[in-house]
Formats: sequence, structure tokens, C-alpha cells
Amino acid sequence: MLFQRKETIVYRSRIQTLEESHRVLDKQITEGNYTDEQISEMKKRKLMLKDEIARLTKLQWIEDHERVDFDDDR
Repeated sequence: MLFQRKETIVYRSRIQTLEESHRVLDKQITEGNYTDEQISEMKKRKLMLKDEIARLTKLQWIEDHERVDFDDDR
């Protein structure tokens, strides 16, 4: 039986946190009353979050798919 490795759990937790931050920024941008400069900075931050989510999602996928259990008797 394979158990989730600690790295996978950490990736998923961090991805969820980043996704929530991304949603909050998106809502602030669309519903808030900010200057163009503030909106521009929030959009940059949102893009950085998106890039980090993509990077961690890739690392999680690699972690999930690179393991082979040769002891599995199924």
C-alpha cells in the first residue's frame, strides 16, 4: 500500500493557500476602489501567484507519478 509522502501533502496545502490568495486578489481587483497603480501591482502579484501554483502543481504531479511500488503484489 502506498502512502502519500509528506512532500505531496505540503504541495497540495501550499497550492490551496496560493489559490485562495489568487481568488482574494481577483475579487479585490474587480470589486475594489483602487488606483490604476494599485491595480497594476495587484495584477502582478496575481500573476506571480499563478506562476507559483503552476510550478508547484508540476512538482506535485512529478512526485505523484515518479514513484513505482515494486513490492505491490496485486
